[in-house]
Amino acid sequence: MPTRLVMGEDCIFENRDLLIGLGKKALIVTGENSAKASGSLADMVKALEANGQTYALYDKVMSNPTVDCVFEAAELAKSGGCSFVAALGGGSPMDAAKAAAALALTKVEKAGVFGARLTEALPVAAVPTTAGTGSEVTQYAILTNDAAGTKTSVAAPALFPRFAFLDARYTAGLNRNITVNTAIDALSHAVEGMLSVRASALSDALARESIAAIAGCLPVLEAAGTIDMDTRRKLLYASTLAGMVIANTGTTAVHAMGYLLTYNKNIDHGRANGLLFTHFLKFIEEKEKIPGSRRIPAILSALGMQNLDELGRSLDKLLGTREKCIPAELEQYAETAIKAKNISNCVIRADREDLLAIFTKSVG
Repeated sequence: MPTRLVMGEDCIFENRDLLIGLGKKALIVTGENSAKASGSLADMVKALEANGQTYALYDKVMSNPTVDCVFEAAELAKSGGCSFVAALGGGSPMDAAKAAAALALTKVEKAGVFGARLTEALPVAAVPTTAGTGSEVTQYAILTNDAAGTKTSVAAPALFPRFAFLDARYTAGLNRNITVNTAIDALSHAVEGMLSVRASALSDALARESIAAIAGCLPVLEAAGTIDMDTRRKLLYASTLAGMVIANTGTTAVHAMGYLLTYNKNIDHGRANGLLFTHFLKFIEEKEKIPGSRRIPAILSALGMQNLDELGRSLDKLLGTREKCIPAELEQYAETAIKAKNISNCVIRADREDLLAIFTKSVG
């Protein structure tokens, strides 16, 4: 994970000298409101101006960014003579920014973006304003893929941000739903990393630390009161650790399945994963036969829980009333999900019928 991390209150301005080496002009990529509301945009502008650097602003990134969106941002980077990209926001702006940084240097047709070989990109400085995606430390950009009817990742080492600035103050204004959904996304990353065929002792160590940190925050997330800053700092820390995990391991079937709920039902990505999570893990537990290879006990140990039913009860409190899908929809989702690359990335490989059963138990 080659991204250099700096962490703490006002870390952008205090470490503004890092930005100087990236060039004279930044393209700041954000959503319409989140970076303004969080204060991250003002802080980035303050740092750039103190450095004598200029910037252009692209603030049109939507939830679940489209191919058109990232090409538009890339064109602005080129036409504006930008030498680096500052990515401010949750997963959508950061993913869009990373894709745009690569497309600014690579000639690719829109229709071929998901199969393109991206070997270079403008340097990226990433500033997360949610605690969930870990995009500030990964080589992935998740974009809406209308041709496939789902979301698809663009992945290349060139997409790793050069720097990530972690300031939990930018998450302070998030409402409970966004905070919960992004925490579930981070938990999903860490757990799926432990279930990956590419898991290692190092990635598992990061994953267990991330899982334990999120588990320690669950009582606060389940309660009705204010989410304090200490909890928000822990969630941001855990999210970044989980991003480091999937940078090495990738994700598994939960993400392949969750993308379909997001694309077709407009269910927030983290929430979509959470809806599927318990029954997916129960499927893994059922299929793991050799004691020495079982990974669910290690995951439960990190959570500080006795069994998956305990996790399920916690998730039910966080998720509330579940969305429902009709059988014909679930049949189509299973048919699409089984074609995803991350299905084969799991220690237990699900077939189409397994996926359909998980969908049905979760949202049927």
